[in-house]
Amino acid sequence: MRLPRIPTRGAGPANFEQIWANLPFPAFVLNRADQLSQTNGAGEQMVKISAKILRNRSVGSVFGEDSVIADTVAQARAKSGSLMQYNVDVALTDLQPARCNVHVGPLGGDTDDLLLIIQPTGVAQKMSRSLTHMAAARSVVAMSAMLAHELRNPLAGISGAAQLLAMNASDEDRELTELIQEETRRIGKLIDRVEHFGDDRPTQRSAVNIHDVLDRAVRAAQAGFASHVKFSVDYDPSLPDAAGDSDQLLQVFQNLIKNAAEAVDGTRGKIKLRTSYNSGVKFAVAGKRTENLPLQIDITDNGHGIADSLISEIFDPFVTSKSNGSGLGLPLVSKIITGHGGLIDCDSTPGRTTFTLRLPLWQENMGLL
Repeated sequence: MRLPRIPTRGAGPANFEQIWANLPFPAFVLNRADQLSQTNGAGEQMVKISAKILRNRSVGSVFGEDSVIADTVAQARAKSGSLMQYNVDVALTDLQPARCNVHVGPLGGDTDDLLLIIQPTGVAQKMSRSLTHMAAARSVVAMSAMLAHELRNPLAGISGAAQLLAMNASDEDRELTELIQEETRRIGKLIDRVEHFGDDRPTQRSAVNIHDVLDRAVRAAQAGFASHVKFSVDYDPSLPDAAGDSDQLLQVFQNLIKNAAEAVDGTRGKIKLRTSYNSGVKFAVAGKRTENLPLQIDITDNGHGIADSLISEIFDPFVTSKSNGSGLGLPLVSKIITGHGGLIDCDSTPGRTTFTLRLPLWQENMGLL
């Protein structure tokens, strides 16, 4: 699609189209009827709709008739000039509102078109906050090692007792003793992971189909602690493999789903899992290099939400809103995700809480992180 020609000096239409395609912020061209005529790649990513489908849709139908976007466009149109709104919440259907700066102004030349640019302002702060979670999680290394040591002795006793019972048990009872032994082995593996809570060795990564891992987590949840919850999924079918450890990621998803299931209403609880590809998310890591985190997973529930006094500290050890909670679940989740080279963050309001995870792509011969 060729963009409207804008009078420039030393820049031809081809150069302008290249600039438009590479703008890091969502940008939209609006015709005189305030319909979207053109959109760049970042704009498509933001609204999750292709430029072809967006064409000729009104601003109100995409952002909401009473939205700050529609209002800013109307004001700019009425004043025949540019208008800038700072730190406003931009909401899209079924998505968490995002704090943004919004600019609307005439495109120029012999056209009545407007240029709408939306600049998210909260991403950098969230990423910076997420990177502090690993350091906080490390502070529980000694505690986790002590707990693992104390749990091994009774666990060995349970396993040994089950073996003795199996020797003289009926076939029906033997199935139960085998179940006990299987569960003790599974718990033993979990203890191994807890014991290595502070292990700074690189995570062994391989190609992981995120949707397969999410489906395993949902099936396990529906069979147990989340049997009262209605699940829905919105997967990007073209999502490539992530670089990670499938067992550790399963532990992460099960933990987050369990928290969500405990937060929702017993009869109207809903949990939605959503995946998407966002090529614009990168952050600097050691060695003067950047890590690209295009794979995004959102786990959203309609529960009571997280108190404002806790939201900035939920990934810190021993912080919990549960009367019987240990405050170690989310720090472990954070450690696993940061160990994968990823990021995790949370947004919460009463009736809607979303945990957002970002992970790197799998590339052949990646080896260790």
